[in-house]
Amino acid sequence: MKGSIKSIRFGALGLALAAAAAGVPQARALDYPTRPVHVIVGYPAGGTTDILARLVGQYLSERLGQQFIIDNRSGAGNNIGTEAVVNAAPDGYTLLLVNPANAINATLYEKLPFNFVRDIVPVAGIIRVPNVMEVNPAVPAKTVAEFIAYTKANPGKVNMASSGNGTSIHVSGELFKMMTRVDMLHVPYRGSAPALTDLMGGQVQVLFDNMPSSIEYLKAGKLRPLAVTTAERSDALPGVPTVAETVPGYEASAWFGLGAPKGTPAEIVDKLNAAVNAGLADPKLKARLADLGGTMLVGPPGDFRKLVVEETEKWAKVVKFSGARPD
Repeated sequence: MKGSIKSIRFGALGLALAAAAAGVPQARALDYPTRPVHVIVGYPAGGTTDILARLVGQYLSERLGQQFIIDNRSGAGNNIGTEAVVNAAPDGYTLLLVNPANAINATLYEKLPFNFVRDIVPVAGIIRVPNVMEVNPAVPAKTVAEFIAYTKANPGKVNMASSGNGTSIHVSGELFKMMTRVDMLHVPYRGSAPALTDLMGGQVQVLFDNMPSSIEYLKAGKLRPLAVTTAERSDALPGVPTVAETVPGYEASAWFGLGAPKGTPAEIVDKLNAAVNAGLADPKLKARLADLGGTMLVGPPGDFRKLVVEETEKWAKVVKFSGARPD
C-alpha cells in the first residue's frame, strides 16, 4: 500500500511538473515583451521598408509597452539583415521587416546561407503597395507609350535605377524590360533613398520605386509618375494609369510584413500578430498607411506565409527568364 501511495504521489508530481513546463511558453507570451525588441531592416534609413518599420514599430512600442528599435543593416540585397535574424535567438526579441526581396533572392542568389521560407516564421502581413514607374522631369516622355518609344530611339542612353539587386523595384523594371523589349542599363543602389537622389539629380532616368518612399516627391512635382505597377489604379495617385493599360498583363507590387527566427514560440508569434492586426485597424495608423498608397494585409500568420510562398514562385520565373544576377 505504501508503495502504491508513493507511486501515486510521484505520478502526481510528474503530472504537475509536466503541466508547469507546458505552461512556460504561455507564461512567457503573457509577459512578452519584457525588454526592447529589435526590428531588423535590410536597407538604409529613408526607403519604404524603413518607413514602414518605423510606423509599425512606434505603434507596437505604445501598444506592448516596450521599445521596438529599428536596426538598419543594409547590404547584399537585404540578405545581411535577413541572415542576422535567421541566426538570432528565437525568443521574439529580434524581428525582420519582411519585403519582396526575401522572396526574390531565393532564386536571384545561387547560394544563400539560409532558406527564407524554412528559416523565417511569418508573423504578420502589414501592407501591399504599388510601385510607381517614375522619371526625372527632364525626360521628354509623359506616358508609358512615349517612354517605350523614347527608350527604343535612344538605345543605351536610358539608365534604370533600383534600390538594389533582387528588390521588387529591380525586378519590376526587369519585368517591364522583358515584356516591352526595351534596352535600359540597370544601376543598383543601396536602398531607395540614394536612388531617388540621383533620379532627381538626373544621373538616372527612370525608377520603379515603392510608392511610400516616392509619393511626396511625386506630389511636389520633383518626379513625374508615368504609371503604377499594380493591376488597378491607386487611390493615392488616382490620375495615374497602370502599366498594364499600355502593356497588357503587366503586374507587380511590393508587400511587407514581420518575420521571426524559426523556433519562435507560437504564443509570441500570435501575440505579435494580434498587435499588428490591431494596428492595421487603428484609425491613426491605418490612415497613415493609406496615405502611402497601401492596402492592409490583415490576417493570421498562415495568410502571410501563403503570400510569401506564392511571391517566391512568381518571381522565380521572372528572375530565370531575365537572367538577373547580383553584382
